[in-house]
Amino acid sequence: MSARKCPATTADPQLNLPFASAPKASRSNGAEPLAVRIPDAVRMTGIGRSKLYELIASGDLDTIKVGRCTLVPMESLRALLGKARMVPGRSIGG
Repeated sequence: MSARKCPATTADPQLNLPFASAPKASRSNGAEPLAVRIPDAVRMTGIGRSKLYELIASGDLDTIKVGRCTLVPMESLRALLGKARMVPGRSIGG
């Protein structure tokens, strides 16, 4: 049996990971989305994925289910961050 050869590596050291790429659909009119998926909400807020799910379970963050897709309304994200901002020293979901 002959040994398999690894495919040649590219000059770019970074991996082409799906979550590292730009959003699939761009908005040409600059309109803000009404709701975002969980990974986008995590990226936009800087809150960890587990913490985001805790906030959803506790009722601090609203979600909308469309089929199997869970969407977080932008209004709910703003309200959550606004509540934490109004009370100095208060942690989100705490």
